[in-house]
Amino acid sequence: MPTFVNNTPPPLALTMGDPAGIAPDITLQAWCEREALGLPAFIVLGDPDLLSRRARDVGVEVPIEKVRDAEAASECFKDALPVYPLHLPVSVEPGRPEATSASTIIEAIDIGVAWTRSRKASALVTNPINKKLLSEAGFSHPGHTEYLAELCKENGITPKPVMLLTGGGLRVVPVTVHIPLKDISAALTEENIIETVEITARDLRDSFQVPSPRIGILGLNPHAGEDGTIGLEEIEVISPAIKKLKSCGLDVSGPLPADAVFQERLRESYDVLIAMYHDQALIPVKTLAFDSTVNVTLGLPIIRTSPDHGTAYELAGTGKANPGSLVESLRLAQSLSARKLALA
Repeated sequence: MPTFVNNTPPPLALTMGDPAGIAPDITLQAWCEREALGLPAFIVLGDPDLLSRRARDVGVEVPIEKVRDAEAASECFKDALPVYPLHLPVSVEPGRPEATSASTIIEAIDIGVAWTRSRKASALVTNPINKKLLSEAGFSHPGHTEYLAELCKENGITPKPVMLLTGGGLRVVPVTVHIPLKDISAALTEENIIETVEITARDLRDSFQVPSPRIGILGLNPHAGEDGTIGLEEIEVISPAIKKLKSCGLDVSGPLPADAVFQERLRESYDVLIAMYHDQALIPVKTLAFDSTVNVTLGLPIIRTSPDHGTAYELAGTGKANPGSLVESLRLAQSLSARKLALA
């Protein structure tokens, strides 16, 4: 059970993200709008001095409070932005990423996961990172999501993370995520599709309070393969997976043509759409609600949300970054953690 102080749940843990991008900007803006938007308390895992400098860059007055733990964050959040200082300070300039920041970016993620697993924090919200920059510094994981799964390993078993994007009245899940397009067909297996759908259905029931999820499963090829004339993946892999999922009692439909299913009339027939690859899922939801879409990682023992956008170096330090996606990430993290607590 989470630790409560004065009947207040633990704060959310917010990672610093890439300090050269807009993560500091949107973090500061979210805190400034905390009362107007009714945001939950959060603690930033990062460099307090960098946040103070960025506040001057974007023209906002934000008192920064260095705190020793998550409990202290809840006590001061109303009057100051609580920041848990990491071991190495960050000296980057807005819009100029440096590999020297990598260890601090990773440390923030490590602490955020540890705090959330130990229930010092209610949930984890991660600011955007630059995967190429981290890779150049020796980071061996293809993305945030895969690294979080590794950190959540239990008894030698790494959980399967599932990426769900929600926004604009749409929920989408890609079966394959951070791999090249040329490798997608080989990565699509019945087992992969079935496991992804089962995790999605379970978390929709448990976390999103959707008692009987209606799940639409997309095809890989144009027109869902056109009965085998434009590819065989629908016949050989996707349809057999759907048949097995139906036999387990899940409400699944497909394979559905991706070029038609996202129109309003059709997408309202489903609680979630399962896409076969990254862009097939993310393009529609980002088109509908780029500034408010949230990335949720399903399948983990912790709650993790994140903005749906990247580092946006060109906007860093300008005051023009839109904090909407981070705001919605904080809100959803609070909502999901409250539901998890209610079920505990």
